[in-house]
Amino acid sequence: MSVWSELTGQDAAIAVFRAAAEAAGAAQGGSSDSASPSGSQQMTHSWLITGPPGSGRSNLAYAFATALISGRPDGDEPTRIQVEARSHPDLHVLATEGVIIKVADVRDIVKRSHYSPSVGRHRVIVVEDADRMTEQTSNVLLKELEEPPERTVWLLCAPSEADLIPTIRSRVRSVRLQVPSIADVAALLERRDGVDSALAERAAREAQSHIGMAHRLATNDEARARRAETLELALRVRSAATAVSTAARFLEIAGDDAKAITELRDAEEREHALHSLGIAPGQAVPPALRPQIKALEDDQKRRATRSLRDGIDRILVDLASLYRDILLLQLDADVPLVNREMTADLRQAAAAATPSRTLATLDAIQTARTRIEGNVQPALALEAMLVSAIRTTERGAA
Repeated sequence: MSVWSELTGQDAAIAVFRAAAEAAGAAQGGSSDSASPSGSQQMTHSWLITGPPGSGRSNLAYAFATALISGRPDGDEPTRIQVEARSHPDLHVLATEGVIIKVADVRDIVKRSHYSPSVGRHRVIVVEDADRMTEQTSNVLLKELEEPPERTVWLLCAPSEADLIPTIRSRVRSVRLQVPSIADVAALLERRDGVDSALAERAAREAQSHIGMAHRLATNDEARARRAETLELALRVRSAATAVSTAARFLEIAGDDAKAITELRDAEEREHALHSLGIAPGQAVPPALRPQIKALEDDQKRRATRSLRDGIDRILVDLASLYRDILLLQLDADVPLVNREMTADLRQAAAAATPSRTLATLDAIQTARTRIEGNVQPALALEAMLVSAIRTTERGAA
């Protein structure tokens, strides 16, 4: 099976990376084609993969890493298994469970980038969420991207080129991913996760082609219930008082969602850490080992903070889809609805306000996202947003 088989909706990007992996393999194998201009243009040692959330940036990066490390344009099974487990000795991953990537982590990964490959053809460093690097952190990376060791390849992932400083952008080759179609994402859910076609289509549509979110909606009943409750609550906002109570409930929903994602992982990590330190279940942690457990707990707290913020943002994205549908109905636009199962409720909400009021609500949702990203208290940002979403029973009163 090709390493590219599980990717969807990115044929153009896959063609670019497969050709680069083939050129890199030929160069390492001493092929006469490796010195050709086309071969040198196909392969470079610093890449930036951009695309909207859920488009599969990191999945494509790891597929490319597998091909590079194995020396085969379609990868091989042993390398794929190790890369998926993040256990291959020639793969290094720089990611963060917090809000930003720390300078110390970048300095550490830069040191590792100078090691020669252990068993593979290349040493590959994947930087997930490269947009979470501050300017100071980015500057640590600059020289390495400009002159990496011969057999080291950097793969940076970010939503857009604008999320990185100009000097980083000038040192990488950018490949932009497109938003996969609903049909492509649904087909992936059916093929990979065994989801029936109707549920797969609905999950892909409601996730707006976000592959990770579509997987959750298709395989997790509680995630679907939380999303449905969010939209129903928004449609019931009739006053400033209900806006405040709804904002509070949204925070609870986001917290429940974040907890569902992190709780099991946290317990598994702690159990593994205790086992690796030789501490039996129920045994007190010796004083000498407490700093290591404390460091793990601190990382988990940072992850919980980020998961909560991501959960709030998912709610706002879902609300944007709701009011987008309302606006389409108000304008009689012949465009498919995201939340078509709610058509009757959407029509009622569309009749209770003007298109200009709905546009103002969509603007308020984006403003709330920006404010929360800038560390405004989420409750205040959500309350302000929901006040703009108030609907009345009389269209003229709105």
